[in-house]
Amino acid sequence: MLTSSDFVALCQIQVAALTQRLGAVWSMVYLTEELVEKESSQAKLIPVFAYPDLAAWQKAKVSGGMLHEVRENTSPKLLPNIAPTSVPLPAREFWQAPTPSLSPTRQIVLPLIYEGMLMGLLVTGREDRAWNEAERQEIETIAQTLAIACSLDRRRVWVEQQLSKQQHLQQQQRDLLDNLLHQFRNPLTALRTFGKLLLKRFAPDDANRAVADNIVRESDRLQELLKQFDRAIDLTVDDLEAQKALAPALTKVKSLPLLTAANSQLCVVANVLAPLVESARAIALERNLRLEADIPMNAPAVKADEGALRELLSNVIDNALKYTPKGGQINIQSGIWGDSLQGIAISDTGLGIPPADLGKVFERHYRGVQENSAIPGTGLGLAIAKELVTQMQGEIEVFSPASNGLGTKFIVWLPLS
Repeated sequence: MLTSSDFVALCQIQVAALTQRLGAVWSMVYLTEELVEKESSQAKLIPVFAYPDLAAWQKAKVSGGMLHEVRENTSPKLLPNIAPTSVPLPAREFWQAPTPSLSPTRQIVLPLIYEGMLMGLLVTGREDRAWNEAERQEIETIAQTLAIACSLDRRRVWVEQQLSKQQHLQQQQRDLLDNLLHQFRNPLTALRTFGKLLLKRFAPDDANRAVADNIVRESDRLQELLKQFDRAIDLTVDDLEAQKALAPALTKVKSLPLLTAANSQLCVVANVLAPLVESARAIALERNLRLEADIPMNAPAVKADEGALRELLSNVIDNALKYTPKGGQINIQSGIWGDSLQGIAISDTGLGIPPADLGKVFERHYRGVQENSAIPGTGLGLAIAKELVTQMQGEIEVFSPASNGLGTKFIVWLPLS
């Protein structure tokens, strides 16, 4: 649509002012078919409002409709031969609109220009007298008002079109995700089944039993993530507002993470860390890294959501594994004490984080100097860790270099029970 009913209503109000206060006997508002530079000498125009209702004008069809000049006091002969209509007419077919034969002093043609773009014309006239300077200035104000309103109206139309396209794209992406998740579940179920079969075949003292046990554990973890994902993509705006009401910490973060930590309870850190360390050892061994862990089993419990804590620590440990070169070392230590807090430290001997990046490492999608490196990543792991620890009323600190001028250390602080 060229314009909206709201804009037409505004035209009616403004033209009424021309008629009642200034004595205009006829007025027409034209809009350009598309925006053009104000210096342009040609623009195809389409009428959107006329006063009075000149239905009787719609008699003869002519081809053309090009405005050759846009300036004040334009002669009636240079006006486009278009009759008033509220909708665009077929290309190269316009209704003839005979205008009164008025002298230039009794007729005014003003371009509708805003931010350097020509959007249309306001044409008005009266028969009994010429326009004085004060009246001309008032008509210019009306033209400027219409130009601004037209610009806002077209922006609204553009935004609605873009929103419609975005919604269509999001629906396509949603359909694709649904298909991928459906296909993902089958091999995941098979992987978990194979892990269980291996557990039955290995003796309790077999060194490979731990590998099979990790396969089952990680499969269960993926199953839980899939459930969380299903719930997340089905969330509505009302659901998000309800979650924010239940967990005020969510209002402090920019987006809702895949997992939430709204169900904090007593949690033994060692029980969460042990399987993560076991998996990290296997990855470290494959990458020629050393991994040392100091996890006291008798440390007091903390107040945390076990699933969220697992994902939090998994992201930080994965970050250390990813950015430590071959031959490096990773240290994991729990049982660090603070003011009513227990700390869990994960440090590495990697290249460290430049000072310029330290304040941004917890921002979503921020990778700093690693953006152009060969190491893959999305810049989400630490951001998710920060969101989750905030929800559990904890903190996360980062130090780089960690020691001896090398590496990085993260300390996750959680409230003691």
